[in-house]
Amino acid sequence: MAAVNQDVVEKFLDSNPAFAKEYYDSHFRAQVISNMLSTSKNTNVDTTNYHNLSSTEESEMVFDMVRDLQENLQMEKAMFNLMRHLCFVMRADRMSLFMYRQRNGTAELATRIFNVSKDATLEDCLVPPDSEIVYPLDTGIVGHVASVKKMVNVPDVTQVGKPSKNYMCTVIGFSSTIGSFLNDFFTNVTFLRFAQYYLFETKEPLDVTGWTIKNVLSMPIVNKKEEIVGVATFYNRKDGKPFDEMDETLMESLTQFLGWSVLNPDTYEKMNKLENRKDIFQDMVLYHVKCRKDEIQNILNTREVYGKEPDECDEEELEAILVKTLIDSEQSEIFEFHFCDFEHSEMDLVKCGISMYYELGVVDKFHIPREALVRFVYSLSKGYRRITYHNWRHGFNVGQTMFTLLMTGDLKRYYTDLEAMAMLTAGLCHDIDHRGTNNLYQMKSGNPLAKLHGSSILERHHLEFGKTLLRDDALNIYQNLNRRQHELVIHLMDIAIIATDLALYFKTLLGCQAMFQKIVDQSKTYESWDDWTKYMMLETTRKEIVMAMMMTACDLSAIAKPWEIQSKVALSVAAEFWEQGDLERTVLEQQPIPMMDRNKAADLPKLQCGFIDFVCAFVYKEFSRFHVEITPMLERLLNNRKEWNALKEEHEAKLAMLEEAKKAKEEAASANSVAQPASGGAPASQSKTCVLS
Repeated sequence: MAAVNQDVVEKFLDSNPAFAKEYYDSHFRAQVISNMLSTSKNTNVDTTNYHNLSSTEESEMVFDMVRDLQENLQMEKAMFNLMRHLCFVMRADRMSLFMYRQRNGTAELATRIFNVSKDATLEDCLVPPDSEIVYPLDTGIVGHVASVKKMVNVPDVTQVGKPSKNYMCTVIGFSSTIGSFLNDFFTNVTFLRFAQYYLFETKEPLDVTGWTIKNVLSMPIVNKKEEIVGVATFYNRKDGKPFDEMDETLMESLTQFLGWSVLNPDTYEKMNKLENRKDIFQDMVLYHVKCRKDEIQNILNTREVYGKEPDECDEEELEAILVKTLIDSEQSEIFEFHFCDFEHSEMDLVKCGISMYYELGVVDKFHIPREALVRFVYSLSKGYRRITYHNWRHGFNVGQTMFTLLMTGDLKRYYTDLEAMAMLTAGLCHDIDHRGTNNLYQMKSGNPLAKLHGSSILERHHLEFGKTLLRDDALNIYQNLNRRQHELVIHLMDIAIIATDLALYFKTLLGCQAMFQKIVDQSKTYESWDDWTKYMMLETTRKEIVMAMMMTACDLSAIAKPWEIQSKVALSVAAEFWEQGDLERTVLEQQPIPMMDRNKAADLPKLQCGFIDFVCAFVYKEFSRFHVEITPMLERLLNNRKEWNALKEEHEAKLAMLEEAKKAKEEAASANSVAQPASGGAPASQSKTCVLS
């Protein structure tokens, strides 16, 4: 019997490729895959129970890699592992990934993960920015593939074209192992011009292993919009044969998975950058809005009193200062519906805002740090822009009206102290960082806020701004609440601030009115006020409906102030509307609606009457019916309606007189033009002049 040695076996296997493949699949394929996917070289895998892998099972393994990609924060590592597996499935010796980008307006491809093979490591293949190879489009095989967005299969690079030195690859720099390989690569290749793209021919081995390039299969990676994302390139089939049509078909399928792996880390990186950018902007906002150390001394003057900073004082020391610094509640009239901010400075309003938390009894109950409370309300005042109407004064007035409805209007009987605190905070925050223009203008002008928030644009911005302040430890008045308490106050703030969007109020006008009216009607069916209160305290939905209507009443409260206050505030509101109208006319090149057209300023009384009739009257009528303590708001609303109506009638009378005078003048001129020819008077030209005068 002839001796069997390695040479004999190799000759037999070369002569019987079908048997060789069957034997390989049965005895070695599973172990090779295990080695390829293993992260440790010392891992021992029992392959005795492994079965032959079908193409379906191979695809499932690719999906596993993609799933790993989505869950693994180290995206490059997951992509590298996927590329190693793709190399095995494609029976390719090596693989590289080139990413498409635009730099200084020039489209180009740059190496991302280069020279991936079975034994390669991520550190060797991941190309740092200072070691990139950059291809202009339509240069080299990968450049051509990116340009035409079609697969290129080069069966034998040594049989194509003539050497050419006219290549345009740009080598940015080299470092570490990959840099050494790239140096060797470009030293030992000659580029060839072929079919409008470049190929290369190796003159000698490219590295110490003796590796040379024999055939190339290159495939574009595109996104859903068919835009080029990158190029995946395989080199050298392991059996020495060129890549065939089956390889092309397989690559076309597998490259989709690679495309996902490419897009995911890019998206992840973009999300990280956006998150970082958001953090930077948030830090900038807080820097300019947050109450500074020198500013807090305007209220907590600890340097003067104790010779130290507020954070070095205990709560008793800070309380002692606030007792002397804060304005007396009765003197400031914060309990009154007729409260007038004209008599107070903006700093006075900050102090009044702090006082309202004390009057609610929540400072001690919920362990609000005095310094945090002062800093929070002070920062709110800074967060409002210095614009005509939607400024800190308006923000405070809404918060003060909420406080008055709860305390003087006796609506607090339905709400816990925690809920009342959330409602007051929502009132103070409700218009922070208002721009002086409405939601519709944000959409028409393409403001980023409109792109960020689909509906209730400004209201959602005010809400998020307020939450941003509350997330800062130095401003967080909720810091000592437990988890459930914190979730509740944030939930109530969400409802309350979004409820100030009048567009939502108009959109669901009949529904809102019907629900609130039903609650008011139901209250009249209870003989005992205490029984009704107990019932309402347990009715979460009804309480939220009442709270939303309270926010509307607070936001519109200027209309229910004494006439001397309302008339001035109405002019401020109108002035801000006219400013938006000017922007619509100049920036958007659109004609503003009458309410925002300063050319129709004389129509203000008429517009105010309509506003009272169709928006405000229901709110204050129902609240006064609900709680008689709120009746003063309705009485002042009705009085203001009379005042505006008187101005409207006066204006209409003037218009009528002007119209009558104009008509009389036209009739006289017409009669004069008829009488002159009959009496043989002046010539026609002279008569015409008389009419025009």
